[in-house]
Amino acid sequence: MDIPRIFTITESAHRIHNPFTPEKLATLGAALRLKPGISVLDLGSGSGEMLCTWARDFGITGTGIDMSPLFVRQAKLRAEELGVADRVGFIHGDAAGYVADEKVGVAACLGATWIGGGVAGTIGLLAKSLCSGGIILIGEPYWRQLPPTEDVAKGCGAGAVSEFLLLPELLKSFYDLNYDVVEMVLADQDSWDRYEAAKWLTMRRWLDANPDDGLVKEVRAQLTSEPIRYATYTREYLGWGVFALMAR
Repeated sequence: MDIPRIFTITESAHRIHNPFTPEKLATLGAALRLKPGISVLDLGSGSGEMLCTWARDFGITGTGIDMSPLFVRQAKLRAEELGVADRVGFIHGDAAGYVADEKVGVAACLGATWIGGGVAGTIGLLAKSLCSGGIILIGEPYWRQLPPTEDVAKGCGAGAVSEFLLLPELLKSFYDLNYDVVEMVLADQDSWDRYEAAKWLTMRRWLDANPDDGLVKEVRAQLTSEPIRYATYTREYLGWGVFALMAR
């Protein structure tokens, strides 16, 4: 079980696999008013930076589930590095359908709502692990401004303009699912830069170190096209945020 290898190449040096910075993660933890002992489930936990830093800074405990063996190994090493391996654990597995054995205070899926077939399904999945009065965290893209054409939407990585909503519409969609939006922390263009541009140096160094690899042509094509594509489309049109929800 693994994610496509191209992602483990381009994001192998990332600690955060979405357009958030360490400062944004810290802001989110503080905004949620996390207290020592609160348990957090993170579906699609990547390299574990959220759980590890929150364990260090706020005293939470937690479990992360991710399909990438590389990212799970990195998460475990990060937990050891920060001295929190006794408080957070990471499991290599499919987060789709995963339900915690014991109810948690915070259930999160940041940027992987495909595990539940979309936002609504992922919220429903997370709710199965959540204690009464707990908080669901959803990380999801939205349109900063509506793309003028379908080609622009596809340039942002969307299948169509209809794939994402404008921010007010996304917030209303949570309300329509019978949830209150109680907090949000949004990516900005600088945090998008840190997520996207960091891939370019990783790709270049990988190309220099692996000239005979079977993915060289694909990685070279991405390195050639991605900076211009990102600056033309994603940076101007696509937003991303983490939204804290509580059931009404």
